[in-house]
Amino acid sequence: MEQSLSELPDDVESLRAIIAAQAEELTRQSQRLRSRDTLIEKLKAQLAVLRRARFGTSSEKIERSIEQLELALEDIEAADAEIEVSAGSLSGTREKARPSRQPLPDHLPRQEVVHPAACACPVCGGSDFIRNGEAITEVLDYVPASFRVVRHVQPRFTCKGCDTDIKGTMPSLPIERGKPGAGLVAHVLTAKYCDHLPLYRQSEIYAREGVDLSRSTMADWVGKASALLEPLVAKLRAHVFAGSRLHGDDTPVPVLEPGKGKTKTGRLWTYVRDGRAWGDETPPAVSYFYSPDRKGEHPKAHLVDFSGILHADGYAGFRELYEATQPDKPAAIQEAACWAHVRRKFFDLTTSPGTHPIAEETLVRIGELYDIENAIRGAPPEKRKNIRQRQAKLKIEALRRWWDKMLTELPRASSTAEAIRYAITRWASLCRFLDDGTIEIDNNAAERAIRPIALGRKNWLFAGSDKGGERAAAILSLIESAKLNGLNPESYLRDVLTRIADYPINRVHELLPWNVVEAANQ
Repeated sequence: MEQSLSELPDDVESLRAIIAAQAEELTRQSQRLRSRDTLIEKLKAQLAVLRRARFGTSSEKIERSIEQLELALEDIEAADAEIEVSAGSLSGTREKARPSRQPLPDHLPRQEVVHPAACACPVCGGSDFIRNGEAITEVLDYVPASFRVVRHVQPRFTCKGCDTDIKGTMPSLPIERGKPGAGLVAHVLTAKYCDHLPLYRQSEIYAREGVDLSRSTMADWVGKASALLEPLVAKLRAHVFAGSRLHGDDTPVPVLEPGKGKTKTGRLWTYVRDGRAWGDETPPAVSYFYSPDRKGEHPKAHLVDFSGILHADGYAGFRELYEATQPDKPAAIQEAACWAHVRRKFFDLTTSPGTHPIAEETLVRIGELYDIENAIRGAPPEKRKNIRQRQAKLKIEALRRWWDKMLTELPRASSTAEAIRYAITRWASLCRFLDDGTIEIDNNAAERAIRPIALGRKNWLFAGSDKGGERAAAILSLIESAKLNGLNPESYLRDVLTRIADYPINRVHELLPWNVVEAANQ
């Protein structure tokens, strides 16, 4: 509906008609904006509820709902901006004020583009100017990733005295007799295991840049890089199990069965050492393991040298670990059960048809426990213990008395009664955190470590074998541990792959993520 001045009619009635049409259009646009604002706020409220209810990998329906709402918000907000531009052009006004933006990161490189001013003054035509400052506008831009060829030149010399040939030395490449540099191998590994891009998709992406990298070639790089990183992964795992507090969990992964053309279900196990919640300054780390099934022998083998507290769910395969080997001595591993799993049982009840006042009341009471935990996160162990004893213990004892009363009134086979019994049968391990400030209320640390795997399950089909699962577990251990220590995993892997081939084996621990951070800060 925009018209230039030269196109406007001369008569008053026609101008009035144009103004009336524009006013009507502005009214419609305003109504659409208001309705979109209402819908956006509603969707954001739903997202907030779902995020509060998201407790890990077993709530994948909630994850899918969140993803769908995020996509809906993206489309609505994009349309919202489009309408604002249209409405602004009709009214001749600028877009509505936006919240102030954070300054762009200082660490990013700056490219300066100088825009020359007019050579003559637009008012008087003069050309003699005095500089009185400048206006600077910073925008965040993106330069697509690019390939480059690095030519390693080794000059050759011949000794005049004895005819000995001498040439410059270069560091070993991450892939012996291969063409990829450390940066490319690190990018392939990160794209596959961190960004969930199977190798065949990476091959298609690189082809658009005019670089032919076949899937089989990159698979060869992944295998050789994994072998090169094995000593470092071993040091990482030793660090994880040297602690006395662990979070453990597992998740299914589909794996192709060679020769059968179908998939089987393997398992990925995760063990997290992270004491930041109680002020421990030991670097956090996570170790993954792959197994072709879920037999209890696997966690038993993983934890053979561990002693202390294991935060875990109610998986039966862990039970043997909690049994004492001698009658007069406690078990080397003690269970700390997960209140998030208990809460999830009751949350699931509230999503089914009908009213669930007991479940809703339970969620409120457990939420009060989490409010206490949020307030003491990062505090020293003794302070956490004291506050839990004064505040949380009374609430938990009251919850138990109420549950016992409800069990006498509920049908034994009801879902609510089953959820209550799930908690009561684990009561001692659920209450263990009350007496020890180094124990967490839940196992969310392990579930957070499992979440990236749940997001990239389709990528696991490409592993194609049990060996592929083992390789993925090793590389994921380094990637996720780097993220826990605030590192960009691709930058970290690039640094490690650049140095590890020539690094002394007895000093390979110096390449662990937290040591790399310390070295960079010195």
